[in-house]
Amino acid sequence: MQRHWIWTVALGVFLGGCGGNGKLAPVSGIVKLNGKPVADVEVIFQPTSGDSVNAPGPAAYGVTDANGRYTLKVVGEDRNGASVGKSIVRFSGRASAADFSEDGSKRGKPAVFLPARYGGDSKIEFDVPPGGTSSADFDLKSP
Repeated sequence: MQRHWIWTVALGVFLGGCGGNGKLAPVSGIVKLNGKPVADVEVIFQPTSGDSVNAPGPAAYGVTDANGRYTLKVVGEDRNGASVGKSIVRFSGRASAADFSEDGSKRGKPAVFLPARYGGDSKIEFDVPPGGTSSADFDLKSP
């Protein structure tokens, strides 16, 4: 269930159309947990800003590597970047593909546990600048 919100967002973007202002910018950064880089964390930027003419652009996602580094890619497309403007940022621990069975009877557990406040309930915002950024860094805290 923890990853359910990611697919809900992705489906909403797909069904709602990617429309928007179409302005994308490169975004990358590092995710830390309690001050240490963390691997296998899904990062998703869901645009919230739009104006009377343009709806928010498409969502973007990335997955952290062993050094906590990620680069965003547009959901459902083969384009790097994220929509320019404000986005809500959500995080989820990612399970390894080896943790799933082919028949679906076994569900993988995330490699890292993140508190619910970083998932569907996230209040974290990030303003993607028109020129992009390589320092969209986040230091998450676990209880």
